Amino acid sequence: MQISQLSAIDDTITRFLGRWSITVLRISVGVVFVWFGALKVFNVTPVADLVADTVYWADPDWFVPLLGVFEIVVGVSLLARRALRVTLGLFALQMMGTFLVLVVQPDVAFQDGNPLLLTVEGEFVIKNLVLLSAGMVVGATVRRRQAIARSGSAPSEPTFTNV
Repeated sequence: MQISQLSAIDDTITRFLGRWSITVLRISVGVVFVWFGALKVFNVTPVADLVADTVYWADPDWFVPLLGVFEIVVGVSLLARRALRVTLGLFALQMMGTFLVLVVQPDVAFQDGNPLLLTVEGEFVIKNLVLLSAGMVVGATVRRRQAIARSGSAPSEPTFTNV
């Protein structure tokens, strides 16, 4: 295979990723939020005790399901692409709330108090850095996608400033 053929394949893949990656990311995060929220609403989540012990000032009988409803609303809004700025603000608020575990229950999040040695619960919380970053990426495209919708046409090449 020649370099020009490889370059053409690379260009095709790059255009495909530029066109669909943000949409797939938004939908993936939306599905995760709806799914995790539903587990809380139906009281079948494995994190109910973790949430209850972290937000110890609220009654878990109503707080955990309410948190689930909140997550479902955020997830559905991401899926429907509605009020994305508000939705992503709520998303960020919920994501930052998950880090309370590290502050309120460090004994649950870290092995022997060492912040470099995570427990299963600690890993569960820290992986939210990836979800928070995903929300930031989706949020960075809100204005561009609105401009495209108003103009009725998309640019021929993706315009990413930081890849």
